[in-house]
Amino acid sequence: MESKTKTIENVATKPAYIMVQMKVESLEELNQRYAQFAIPILLKHGGQMIAGTPAPNVKEGDWNGNWAAVLQFPSMEAAEGWYNSDEYQPYKNLRINELQSEAGRVVIIPGM
Repeated sequence: MESKTKTIENVATKPAYIMVQMKVESLEELNQRYAQFAIPILLKHGGQMIAGTPAPNVKEGDWNGNWAAVLQFPSMEAAEGWYNSDEYQPYKNLRINELQSEAGRVVIIPGM
């Protein structure tokens, strides 16, 4: 029973990462209308932006965005909690419906 408990604890404590790719009309507007409000909510859920750039070094595949970021969370539950939180929804909707000039990509990946 003890090893099963440890396995469950280890899964629960693994970090999670969110990878973001988007194309926005204006990076300045993204910062003014979205990032300054979304980042405090991210921090509240234990997340942090560990990488972000308008010009990633693409090695394979197509890239048509102008913003890429990697967010880190202490767990999958924390990442999902942030993404689905009532507090974040207005900013997620703003990003998707007003700031992005085309569909972006957001993926949540469990850490190892």
